[in-house]
Amino acid sequence: MARALYIHWPFCLAKCPYCDFNSHVRDSVDAELWQRALLADLRHEAGLAGGEALESVFFGGGTPSLMPPGLVNSLLQEAEKLWGFSPGIEITLEANPSSVEASKFADLVSAGVNRVSLGLQSLDDKALQFLGRLHGVEEGLKALETAQAVFNRVSFDLIYALPGQSAQHWREQLQRALSFGTEHLSLYQLTIEPGTRFESMVRREEFTPLDDDEAADLFNVTRELTSAAGLPAYEISNHARPGEESRHNLTYWRYDDYAGIGPGAHGRRNGFATTRHKKPENWLAAVDRNGNGLQEERALGVSEQAAEALLMGLRLAEGIDLARSSARFAMPEAALLDLNQVERHAQLGLVWRDGSRVGVTEAGMPLLDALLALLVADDLVAV
Repeated sequence: MARALYIHWPFCLAKCPYCDFNSHVRDSVDAELWQRALLADLRHEAGLAGGEALESVFFGGGTPSLMPPGLVNSLLQEAEKLWGFSPGIEITLEANPSSVEASKFADLVSAGVNRVSLGLQSLDDKALQFLGRLHGVEEGLKALETAQAVFNRVSFDLIYALPGQSAQHWREQLQRALSFGTEHLSLYQLTIEPGTRFESMVRREEFTPLDDDEAADLFNVTRELTSAAGLPAYEISNHARPGEESRHNLTYWRYDDYAGIGPGAHGRRNGFATTRHKKPENWLAAVDRNGNGLQEERALGVSEQAAEALLMGLRLAEGIDLARSSARFAMPEAALLDLNQVERHAQLGLVWRDGSRVGVTEAGMPLLDALLALLVADDLVAV
C-alpha cells in the first residue's frame, strides 16, 4: 500500500534548459480541466494503492509552485478523504526561486503545503548562468527569505563540482548556505549524463569537468562542513538536522510503495512499476479515455524489486537491513549481497556491518557507484 503520493505538474512559464517538450511551456492553463483530470487519476491510484494513511505528499515537476492554490487544496482534500493523512504528514512543493513563484507561497501554505524545496542551485551568478537558470542570486535569496517566513520547513539545493571550482570557493559558498539556517540541504555534484546539454558542451570542448580527485576534495569539504553544522548526510547527497529528513524521499530510498499521478509521474505499488504519459495532451486523452493517465503498468520480478531496493537503500547512511530484505523478497542473504565483498570492503573501511544491517561508510560514499556494482549480487545486477 502506498505511503506516499507524488503529484507531477508539467507546466513551466518559460522554456527550461533541461526540458525537451515545448508543449510544457504555457502562459496559462485550464484549471478546471486539469483539476478534473488530476482528481480522476488520483482516485484511480487510491483504488489500487489505498488502505494505508499517507505519510507524505510531494508536488514536483515543471513549476508546481505556479499551480493554482485552489487546485492544490482540492487535491489534498481528496487525497485525505481517499487515503487519510498520518499525524504530522509532510506536504512538500518544489519551487524555483523566482519572485513570481515566491508571491504565491502564502497562498500555498493556506492550501495545505507545509514544506518547500527551493532550487537555488548556486550562490554565484556566473554559475547560475552556466547551469541555464533564469534567476539570479539576489532573486533566489529573496525567495528563500520569503519561504522561511511562511513555511514550517524549508530545504534548498545547490550544485557543486562545477568546471574550475576550487575547494576554497565551494567551502565559502557552502558556509554561506549553512548560515541561512535551513534544516535540510540537498547538495549534488554536477554529473555529465549522456544525451544532456552538458555532454554536448563537453564534446564541443566548451568546458572540462573536474577530475575525480578534485571532485572528491569538494565532497570531503561538503561532509566536513555539514557535519560540523549539525546537518549530517543521511543520504549521499542529502543533509538534515536529525528529525528533518525528507520523509517523502525516504519512502523512495527505503523502497516503500508510492503512488504517482499527473503527466510523466512514476510510481511503485504492489510489485508494479507505473508510468504516466509524459506529454500533457496524451495524458489528458488517456484520462478521458480510461479514467487514468497510465501509459504502462509493469509487473516487477522479485529479483528486480530486490535489486532496486538494495541500490536505493545503500545510498542511505542507515544502510539496509539484510535479514529484513531476505524475508521481504524470500531470497537468501547471499543471493542479495556478495557477502565476501561485504567482508572484504569492511576490512578496507569502505563498508560497515552491524548485526543484520549493512551500509557504506563515510570513506566509501565517494566510491558508491563502484561499490554497488561489487556488493550487490551479480544475478541481481544483471536484472
